[in-house]
Amino acid sequence: MANVQRVRSSERVSGPPTPGMVREQAIVTEDLWGGVVTTEPGMVSGWHHHGGHRTLFYVLSGIVRIEHGAGGTESVDAEPGDFVLIPEQEVHREGNPASEPASVMIVRSVAGETVVNVEGPTG
Repeated sequence: MANVQRVRSSERVSGPPTPGMVREQAIVTEDLWGGVVTTEPGMVSGWHHHGGHRTLFYVLSGIVRIEHGAGGTESVDAEPGDFVLIPEQEVHREGNPASEPASVMIVRSVAGETVVNVEGPTG
């Protein structure tokens, strides 16, 4: 990629699906994925991980709850302005405990599948 690339919000396309979430893909290159995810109020996504990708997200609006850890017993709530880093292979799910939609901007680096849906965490 030799030039600056801009993707308008109207140009984003559907990203890899996970139940309970709407992913919009903006930038995809050989080693980078960037987009936006929206989770409606009260919704909880399916369990998933991102393979060998570390996921960095920034909360734009709402509250995002990340459930993770052994048996899914740990959680982190992130609010607008918060950054969250999810390690490689970390089985997790996102939820929205608030009364307004939650929206996050996501960046993933490394080639390959960016989402692997699973039945749930182990342990």
